[in-house]
Amino acid sequence: MKKSDNPADPFKKALTEATRALSQDHELNVTFSADPSGVSGDTMRLPQVSRRMTRDEVLMARGTADALSMKRRHHDMATHLKYAPSGPMARDLYEALETARCEALGARDMPGALSNIDAKIGQEADRKGYGQIKSPADAPLSVAAGYIVRQAATGRALPPSAQHVADLWRPFVEEQAGGSLDDIKRVLNDQAAFARLSRRVISDLGYGDQLGEDPDEPQEDEADDNAEQDEESGDNQSNEQDQGEDAEASQERTQEQTQDERQAQVSMDDMADEEMADEAEMSEADTPPDIPPPVSEASADYKVWTQEFDEEIRAEDLADPAELERLRAYLDKQLEPLRGAVSRLANKLQRRLQAQQNRSWEFDKEEGVLDAGRLARVVANPTTPLSFKVEKDTEFRDTVVTLLLDNSGSMRGRPISIAAICADVLARTLERSQVKVEILGFTTRAWKGGSSREKWLAEGRQAHPGRLNDLRHIIYKAADAPWRRVRPNLGLMMKEGLLKENIDGEALEWAHKRLVKRPEQRRILMVISDGAPVDDSTLSVNPANYLEKHLRDVIAMIEKRKQVELLAIGIGHDVTRYYQRAVTITDAEQLAGAITEQLAALFESDPRKRARAMGNFSRRAG
Repeated sequence: MKKSDNPADPFKKALTEATRALSQDHELNVTFSADPSGVSGDTMRLPQVSRRMTRDEVLMARGTADALSMKRRHHDMATHLKYAPSGPMARDLYEALETARCEALGARDMPGALSNIDAKIGQEADRKGYGQIKSPADAPLSVAAGYIVRQAATGRALPPSAQHVADLWRPFVEEQAGGSLDDIKRVLNDQAAFARLSRRVISDLGYGDQLGEDPDEPQEDEADDNAEQDEESGDNQSNEQDQGEDAEASQERTQEQTQDERQAQVSMDDMADEEMADEAEMSEADTPPDIPPPVSEASADYKVWTQEFDEEIRAEDLADPAELERLRAYLDKQLEPLRGAVSRLANKLQRRLQAQQNRSWEFDKEEGVLDAGRLARVVANPTTPLSFKVEKDTEFRDTVVTLLLDNSGSMRGRPISIAAICADVLARTLERSQVKVEILGFTTRAWKGGSSREKWLAEGRQAHPGRLNDLRHIIYKAADAPWRRVRPNLGLMMKEGLLKENIDGEALEWAHKRLVKRPEQRRILMVISDGAPVDDSTLSVNPANYLEKHLRDVIAMIEKRKQVELLAIGIGHDVTRYYQRAVTITDAEQLAGAITEQLAALFESDPRKRARAMGNFSRRAG
């Protein structure tokens, strides 16, 4: 057998065997993938490990493998589903508590595994910026509850950023559910008992209305009902014979009355139908039906409960100038180690653009720039008219690029910092090449619905209300705004509390509408996101795929109209299932290279080379 030249292969093989042993499943198929980690059937996906085998990559792979192995070993899906709540927030809490239970059970027998899981949790918490938050509302309650339960079950300190989140939420959690948490260690080995305890904790935290029916109650009620039926059956049998003759006579009378009533009802229904038909004809003749225009051009089925609280706002209106300068300085400091690499990529892009800017001319024009090379003819023959030349326009100069940045909470930390600095460098680079750039961001004004949900609750909780949150669409840089004036705006992404939930479909449609109004002939829209649209308030009262379906409809509309060239880059999550031209990167630091490479391909002067480059782009994405 040929020996592998990838230095990471021995590590992957050893980790695969260790994972099978920890999970007690020797038939488990272990893969290393850029897709989100998890278990599907008999396959476990672990984070990719590159040839460099950096310390962070190794720790993340080990921690993820140990965490998933513990859950596979100690988790029974049937029991889990039996007690699972119905509401989204309650479900998140329930999942987080069960994950903490499985990891605590594994750590009791294998402390080394817990150390690996600690490293994984620490990396994830640092990536999401949990160490810098100052308010409990900036971190999900479900995450904090999982941390607190895990610490209570193991007695072990959490990584610093995770510990910070747990400490922020601890007063609230212990005040509301402290009594229930005291029983954690006692029920740790019994998944059913722990599930019942989890439901009690969820109720204590204020989400009892999302639990649904208690799975233990129907059995007790059914037993009581059966007992009552047994007691009554004896009495009923003695009375049945005496009541038989009376029942038959009554049934005959009832049938006669029912038949008469049905005949009368048919006559009345016929008359009503005729009257309604006449009214409908008159209504159609007199006034047209008052049908409100659809909220979305891409999907007539997509609804919005209210747009009263949505906002489209400039970045400078969300913070005063002094705060923007402070946030911008923080962004620059945080990304200082990466600036050299990003700048080199930007210079590479600029060189490629400038190479396509070789000046070419059209000669023998009646006006324009005097052609000095042909003045000799005029000297030789004064009757020869002067010759002028006109510079040809470069195709990509008549181009506008929009960068649409996901400003959701899951981008907190390094991903949003990288996205901000890349937008900064690309805007300056393209502007020097006379390509206009617009930078937009999208999030929501509040977690869990905000004012829209409050209004919906006050007005009676209409079923299937559609989107149920307050949108916030941010303009960091308008296409015509000079970069020097709006440079501080990107620092706003570092503002605590800005990043919340993401409704991608409406944001994409908003950016597309802005682009098609531009006068440039060529319009490019690049989306930078880290996954599917998520809004708990909307998804809790609509079908589970409501936002995802709308995103697909918007993408289909944009690609069908062909007014805008659409491409996407996913950070840590696969977006190729939504966008035809997309690529997924596993590390946020790869974002700069991915953006630069794809923009350079788009600006290729030869249409055939451009199509070939974008074809390679799509194949790599797939």
